[in-house]
Amino acid sequence: MNLLLHPTYLPDIASYATLVQNKIIWEVCDNYQKQTYRNRAFICTDQGKFMLNIPIKHVGGKEGRQKYKDVKLDNNYRWQRQHWRTLQTAYRTSPFFEYYEDDLAPIYMKSYSYLLDFNLNAIDIIASCLQFNIDTSQTDVYELKPKAVFDARFLVHAKKTINMKQKSYMQVFNDRHGFIENCCVLDLLFNEGTSSLDYLMTQNLDFLNA
Repeated sequence: MNLLLHPTYLPDIASYATLVQNKIIWEVCDNYQKQTYRNRAFICTDQGKFMLNIPIKHVGGKEGRQKYKDVKLDNNYRWQRQHWRTLQTAYRTSPFFEYYEDDLAPIYMKSYSYLLDFNLNAIDIIASCLQFNIDTSQTDVYELKPKAVFDARFLVHAKKTINMKQKSYMQVFNDRHGFIENCCVLDLLFNEGTSSLDYLMTQNLDFLNA
């Protein structure tokens, strides 16, 4: 099935399961909106669910809204270094962190100017770790009600609750917090390793039709 999806920061399990089970067209012509997964992701730490947030340069005044593809990263703040250190602290005792560490580190070592470019590259690097080939098709124009494609863009909204029947797996701090659903795909990768793609391919996607 052809499916329209936003490129997000370290996509959550719902989004990554959706993209590995379908042919994806990336939405790149929309306006940027706050409080979405475009610049945030959730991981599991010793304190429970924790948000990683990418700082961006906001446009205001006469310029008004800006396109997602035009959103610039605020690199005056060393967020990449902080995010990588946070991931190291949270997952260094996980079964597969060291296995993927060298492959994933470049996400946080290379300098980027635009949020969209960073997200697409991170998604591609993660796909390589999963040994999965990502679709690279992108939209040419924005359509409010797209035709001939399933619209899954709602998955970008961080405050939208989806009815997800996610299979549990052992997380690093499972003994403290129990299973925390729908974290970013790196939580799955660090805990399940080479079994991650099979997990995503068999994840129930009924939430798309809710």
